[in-house]
Amino acid sequence: MQKLLPLLFGLLVLFGCKKKQDANEDAEDGKLVFEYQKMPDKTSLNPEATVIVENWKDFQKFNESIDVLYRATNNEDLILAIDDLIEKEKLLEEGTYPEMFNSLQIKSRQRVLKTYLYKVKSSILENQETTEPTVEMLEAYNALRSQLNSMVNSQLDKKLILDEE
Repeated sequence: MQKLLPLLFGLLVLFGCKKKQDANEDAEDGKLVFEYQKMPDKTSLNPEATVIVENWKDFQKFNESIDVLYRATNNEDLILAIDDLIEKEKLLEEGTYPEMFNSLQIKSRQRVLKTYLYKVKSSILENQETTEPTVEMLEAYNALRSQLNSMVNSQLDKKLILDEE
């Protein structure tokens, strides 16, 4: 029994060190994997919103950059797509909105999207996991697209509502 106990203890220490060493090797690699399969599908625009968006060039360019992001399969592709998206979002923000979409509802969702874009970029720069922030950013993009649909579907006349006469 006295000889078996040190042998058992030695085996436990040996196997315990082995697992920690494997974990350290993974951390030293520093390669985080971008799981592009988890990206949510794009929300489709209804036909009325599509007609308005077709004439909105800044949004079209931003939408094309989102399509590039959906084709990203690794962190290198993601870095390029996010940098391009940030540039296109700045142009979209500074550009002219169609009359129907020139509202605080659209601009607030765009601001949320911009926040998540920078969150993804900071995750990339800090070499942190990028899948979750990217999914959050795409959900914010889908919320923007859903709001575009809502704006077209809701044809409330603001003049009638705000008119006090």
